[in-house]
Amino acid sequence: MQNNIQGDGNPRSIFVTAQDGLRLHVREYGLRTAPTLPVVCLPGLARTVRDFDALAPALANGRLDRRVIAIDSRGRGQSDYDRNPENYNVATELGDVVAILAALGIGEAVFIGSSRGGLLTMLLAVAHPTAIAGAVLHDIGPVIEPKGLARIKSYVGKLPQPRNFAEGSEILRRLFSAQFPKLTAEDWLAAAERTWKTSDGEFVATYDVRLAQTLTEIDIERPLPPMWAEFGALARVPVLVIRGGNSDILSAETTASMKERHPAMDVIEVPDQGHVPLLAGADLLNSIATFVVKCDSAANRTGPNPKNARSDLQAVPSERWGRHWQ
Repeated sequence: MQNNIQGDGNPRSIFVTAQDGLRLHVREYGLRTAPTLPVVCLPGLARTVRDFDALAPALANGRLDRRVIAIDSRGRGQSDYDRNPENYNVATELGDVVAILAALGIGEAVFIGSSRGGLLTMLLAVAHPTAIAGAVLHDIGPVIEPKGLARIKSYVGKLPQPRNFAEGSEILRRLFSAQFPKLTAEDWLAAAERTWKTSDGEFVATYDVRLAQTLTEIDIERPLPPMWAEFGALARVPVLVIRGGNSDILSAETTASMKERHPAMDVIEVPDQGHVPLLAGADLLNSIATFVVKCDSAANRTGPNPKNARSDLQAVPSERWGRHWQ
């Protein structure tokens, strides 16, 4: 259920009940009464709200007051795990996002979609176009490269169990240093603290390892259906694409094609990082904050009396989207 306090600017955890009764965790920052556009952060497949630990407070406590929420998808972070792993699909998760927006009274917002969260953002643009006032697609686009998908399939739900975070940081360094050659020991340790948690004295993943089942039916030899039509639904709003220079999920060619279809789209390429680039560092955080202010201006939400936000948020029937994009 919605927490009815207005918020005092400090980060807080609240929980919303999904249509099937699962509790979904939301990390909220900033003032709910802020006149600017709220920001909704959607993590990747096996990721949590922790990926926005630097970005969310930077946006909420910047030059303009702003409400920011980050969502743990079902089966991740502090959200309930689903008894049926078949529900770990984008159709169900899109319905969860819509339920959260409705419960928290968010009519339109800027969406920051990281990897799978970006797929949800594009799908939401089709299902509820008035909900989106701007979009940041974080190393994701309408075409997913098979090589990167194969790599993700090789480790999701299959990571070794470390005995401590230091050992976990070494596991991650061995797996991902080719894509992230310049991360420091401190960076790898922070990554481990976002990847594992302690439970009953053991280190376990911060997600339901049965998420791996959502990838079993994907044939790496057959490309996933492209989402150009869904990307096209973002044509009326500002879009920022953040691509890792070493990404094996979002290619430079796909990014160029996105720019051709959306000429006003902004692009940031993060050198020496892969999928997904860290949402950290003053330059990148400032660039994202500047883009969000640009969305305020486009939506006429910069003054003390913003226009009334409206949306057509309703539950999304899962059968509408099928299960192609797991």
